[in-house]
Amino acid sequence: MDCTTLLLIDDHPLFRKGLAQLFAASDDFEVVGQAASGREGINLALSLAPQQVLLDLHMPGLSGLQVLDELRQLRLGCQIVVLTASMDRSELLAALRLGANGYVLKETEPDALLAYMRNCNKGAIVLDDTLVALLAGHTEPTPAPQRPDPGGLTEREGQTLALIAAGMSNKQIARELGISDGTVKIYVKNLLQKLNQHSRLELAAWVHNAGGGRQEEQH
Repeated sequence: MDCTTLLLIDDHPLFRKGLAQLFAASDDFEVVGQAASGREGINLALSLAPQQVLLDLHMPGLSGLQVLDELRQLRLGCQIVVLTASMDRSELLAALRLGANGYVLKETEPDALLAYMRNCNKGAIVLDDTLVALLAGHTEPTPAPQRPDPGGLTEREGQTLALIAAGMSNKQIARELGISDGTVKIYVKNLLQKLNQHSRLELAAWVHNAGGGRQEEQH
């Protein structure tokens, strides 16, 4: 079985080494690099071309959000999962808008973290119940650009969006709707463009936010 190559970016040596040991002990991950700062992480991402990056949000110097932004601008094609101890809604939304493929809390159990990274690698998105509550339970306006009218979606696009929010991968969506993987990819691309979002995870967050807003209007 091919291993997923992984780069760890975290300024805490003990925590970073613990992560390295966790992933090294698995059969499907290969830790190809460890960085203690954002700039070092960007340089290693350029030289190592990992398939996944696990990125600490709070670091001195370049913050995790700044690193995420720069990595996305470099278009390296890697998945970037943000790792944080903070329950801050604005940071979560900022990471989603910058194109994070995942967002996971540092308090996550080791086995759950491994499962989360595997799901991200398969194209699935997983929102922890705590993070869903954080997104849906806050009523202040979000400084997101242009929230388009979801009425512009086709029926199939709407179905695909709902299944993305449920955490399904492209293959699972294709199986559920009885269509090809390629068709699902087209729907996902259309959704990202029509809803002005940058990633599958941000699409899911959009659904939870929009759903919460509709529920409030009905009361």
